[in-house]
Amino acid sequence: MEQIKNISDAKSGLKAALNRVPERLEHIHLMGICGTAMASLAGIFKVKGYHVTGSDQNVYPPMSTMLMDMGIEIKKGYSGENLSPRPDLVIVGNVITRNNPEAMRLSEMDVNYLSLPQALNAFAIQGRRSVVIAGTHGKTTTTALAAWLLEETDIEPGFMVGGILKNFGSSFRLGRGDYFVVEGDEYDTAFFDKGPKFLHYSPLITIITSIEFDHADIYRDLDHVISSFRRLIEIIPSHGLLIANLDDPIVNEEAKRARCRVITYGYNEAAMFRAVDISDEEDGTHVKILKDGKDYVNLISPLYGRHNISNTLSVIALTDHIGIKPIKLPAAIASFSGVKRRQEIRGEKNGILVLDDFAHHPTAVEKTIEAVKEKYMGRRIIAVFEPRSNSSRRGVFQEMYSRAFDKADMVFIPEPPLMEKVPIDNRFSSQGLVEAMKKRGINAFYGENTDRLIELILSNTGKGDVILIMSNGAFDNIHDRVLKKI
Repeated sequence: MEQIKNISDAKSGLKAALNRVPERLEHIHLMGICGTAMASLAGIFKVKGYHVTGSDQNVYPPMSTMLMDMGIEIKKGYSGENLSPRPDLVIVGNVITRNNPEAMRLSEMDVNYLSLPQALNAFAIQGRRSVVIAGTHGKTTTTALAAWLLEETDIEPGFMVGGILKNFGSSFRLGRGDYFVVEGDEYDTAFFDKGPKFLHYSPLITIITSIEFDHADIYRDLDHVISSFRRLIEIIPSHGLLIANLDDPIVNEEAKRARCRVITYGYNEAAMFRAVDISDEEDGTHVKILKDGKDYVNLISPLYGRHNISNTLSVIALTDHIGIKPIKLPAAIASFSGVKRRQEIRGEKNGILVLDDFAHHPTAVEKTIEAVKEKYMGRRIIAVFEPRSNSSRRGVFQEMYSRAFDKADMVFIPEPPLMEKVPIDNRFSSQGLVEAMKKRGINAFYGENTDRLIELILSNTGKGDVILIMSNGAFDNIHDRVLKKI
């Protein structure tokens, strides 16, 4: 598939996708259905009244639970037999390779197929005002907050988020309003389209929170990452809007290329929307928001950490542009319940608190630990990190990880899973990371597997500790297992 480079390409890409949707459409099958975005798309199809089935190799909560609650059949593992009875349309997730047995069977059949972002645009975004929230960090929380504030202020948006919104108990909603809010992922689209997903979402309004090197399995270097965000900025129409984080120098520089209006936010005094007078209190994070240097609104947010206040600023810039009065914001912000697996409290037992977070990039790990340290001042922060993502299992971030845990009081690292999929000369080393942290004076432990890791955690923690578990996967259900054994 030809890569999207400009607005014309984006429009022709949507037209091509629409042409692949059959007139008679009853049964839709999703390959890789348990991915966060794929499960959400499956839910959208179900709400629209289609018969939905799917297949996946890795079936685990929370997405598998959400799918089963909706009555969607999940076939475990990939097989050509999963395409029988013959579906009318197949959605191919980006975890599916060209040599996948189900994909190979699909290529032999006369069945139309789409990528996830093509399908999302064709079935949910088309004809609406698309709000795309992109960035290396903070996408999920920012998208969730945007969806909630627009819902609470009677905009009734549709949305799709890379996590379960606690306020909705879901990661998606069709909505009845003019706006559709979508988390814009820079990861590749499908084996037949290696361009980033966010180029397919017809952005009218775009928020960019940060640009940093990530996804080392598909991006060569930082310049390669920047090129994708640059293409995103270039397809925002002249009558659209870019909301840019002025504290991020790369975002700031790339925003200059926009043909549309640009609104800035951040802690920088030059930002249009700026956060000042921040304090962490028992009832939440108190913050004053300025617009053009003048008082705009005072908030008490359940979110904590400077990165989350920055994310909140971007959403306030969005609501201001839409025309939502600032007087409506405090109650809406205060009622935001967050996203599962984002600094989520999993439980507290015998004075030990267990938190769950999705952080996996070194910068995200560092900022998450910093935020938790500030929130739970006076308590020891026990960081447990699983290097599971395609990037974290590679050696490219080995040195960065050695500095990411500096503010933790104790660190536990397991052996990464699926290391056989990473070239030997480019593999991350958990033992090497632990040794590097010890040289920096950090009390760090290596566990060859989850069972051993739990033993080490339980024998080295006690009352008052906060155990912060970070992984972009299920991590062998370590959260519940630790809580059970405390």
